Amino acid sequence: MPLRITTMTESFADQIMEWNYEPPYDFYNSEPDEEFRKELLECSYYAILDEEGQLFGFCCTGSSAQIPIAIPLGAYDEDLLDFGLGMKPESTGQGRGKEFLSFVLSSIAEIHNRQSFRLTVAKFNERAIRLYTQLGFSEVTSFDYGGTTFITMIKMPVSGL
Repeated sequence: MPLRITTMTESFADQIMEWNYEPPYDFYNSEPDEEFRKELLECSYYAILDEEGQLFGFCCTGSSAQIPIAIPLGAYDEDLLDFGLGMKPESTGQGRGKEFLSFVLSSIAEIHNRQSFRLTVAKFNERAIRLYTQLGFSEVTSFDYGGTTFITMIKMPVSGL
């Protein structure tokens, strides 16, 4: 499934705000609101399109991928590229995650000229954590926010011998 990354548009932002995940992933649902829409359009968010040019997912980088309460806790002190991602609900759980995450990593590495990454994930999301671990991420720290435990995971470039 060839994917491509593109600029976030109003249409893509509106589609993302309508996404509804099944429990327990409904934690990631968002209510359509102007603040979130503005963030999608004005911050470092990208749309990921499938081979037919349809919205398949999204990713974000930098502070958009951080949870602000964890900044003073030191969760984001190391100089790594933070990123976040989301896949269209109908496409989750179908074995497409590895390709999607690999594509996002290669795309943002090229855009930002970086090879060291960090992400933040809800600890209950074992499906995502398994995928991240398979692709070389390791857990660094955890923190609680709003009744949910989050973990940060990092992936560093493999150094040659």
